[in-house]
Amino acid sequence: MNCSLFRRAAAAIAAALIAALALDAAAQAPAPAAPARPASTELGVPLERVVAIINDEALTQHELAEQKRIVLQQMKAQNITPPAPDVLDKQLLDRLITERALMQYAKETGIRVDDVQVERTLARIAQDNKLTIDGLRQAIEKEGVPYTRYREDMRNEITMQRLREREVDNRISVSDAEVDNFLATVNAQTGGDTEYRIAHVLVLVPEQASADQIEAKRKRAEEALRQLKQGADFKQVAAGFSDAPDALQGGSLGWRAPARLPTVFADQVRTLKPGEVSDILRSAAGFHIVKVEETRSRNAPTVVDQTHVRHILVKVNEVTSESDAKAKIDRIRERIETGAKFEDQAKLNSEDSSAPKGGDLGWISPGDTVPDFEQAMAKLKIGEMSQPVRSPFGWHLIQVSERRTQDVTAERAREQARQALRQRKSDEAFQDWIRQTRDRAYVEIKNQIRRSRIAACRPAQTGTQRR
Repeated sequence: MNCSLFRRAAAAIAAALIAALALDAAAQAPAPAAPARPASTELGVPLERVVAIINDEALTQHELAEQKRIVLQQMKAQNITPPAPDVLDKQLLDRLITERALMQYAKETGIRVDDVQVERTLARIAQDNKLTIDGLRQAIEKEGVPYTRYREDMRNEITMQRLREREVDNRISVSDAEVDNFLATVNAQTGGDTEYRIAHVLVLVPEQASADQIEAKRKRAEEALRQLKQGADFKQVAAGFSDAPDALQGGSLGWRAPARLPTVFADQVRTLKPGEVSDILRSAAGFHIVKVEETRSRNAPTVVDQTHVRHILVKVNEVTSESDAKAKIDRIRERIETGAKFEDQAKLNSEDSSAPKGGDLGWISPGDTVPDFEQAMAKLKIGEMSQPVRSPFGWHLIQVSERRTQDVTAERAREQARQALRQRKSDEAFQDWIRQTRDRAYVEIKNQIRRSRIAACRPAQTGTQRR
């Protein structure tokens, strides 16, 4: 059992990229040729050396060294050979700077995650791995990761999830016409029912990069491709060259349906056989190399047990605390028990998009909802209302209207297409948003200074001057 298992469980709660950022955002500045005596105050207390400034926040040598120790241990557990020390140092430092800039933006724009939410998430991870909280703590510490550190990483993951939802996901929409076009394209293409397990290398190009900068990045991508064509292990090359958040996991993007393939290499992937690597591909983000590791067919009839369900949702967020949300859902349930109609209370109180329809979610198939919701729904009789149910979104009341067994092949195909299109749009928009947020930050690394204007949306801080 290892930390990656727990992070995969957490990823079911947080967006995949969010988990990767928390896991990979680590760095260490290059070590001196000989040990240096730490700086000290007049009282003889050692001072930590600052290796970078992100906006007005310092990043210390100790933080970088600890992060690098953890990442190297994780790479060893996953049997991934680390890149050269100087390459790894640069990549890890860059990732930690990016994470720090994102977390600062989240804090400045009002996103908060309280201890109750963190503890609930950890309890869910422990339950998913059939452990107690004490068992989870022991397993984490056995991997060499302090539990307090893991706990704060989880807080960061939840923060990043909320940040992504607000800045990106809530602005993504997929029309029926887009779904129709996608399904028509899939049906017209050979291999349209094929899913691909892929990995990639991304060499990022900064916004407004000069011609010389772009050429340097191109040469870096060309060197990565040269090593791959000479038989180098893809995971090792990704760890050494890729700027993507998943680089230290070998660049793996997992299984993807055609619509979930990033636009830049969707067509290229269909021409590759398992084990083959693409040429260099260019996008607005930078230069890409993609490898198809496996393929599989997903063309099979789908017959499932469905549930027609209503719900009421009270969200837990930076505006509504855990205790306030729980108190509100309790009051709503009490009203329904004393004669109020479920659908009327949903229209008045639910914070879900289903509220105007009286909380009606329609027919739900297995896997359509998060595990907490699905498990509670499965235990209910027809017409029965649940006790308050906690999910990653907040507190729910659930009421089952009907159940049936249904062939959902066509319906599932449309829903999968919609989800795949939405995920692809979200992934691309989130990567672009991360890059823009990082480029807006003021970053000073030792004697290297990069200045840029801070976005007007970032609140100014009293007594702080950003250049």
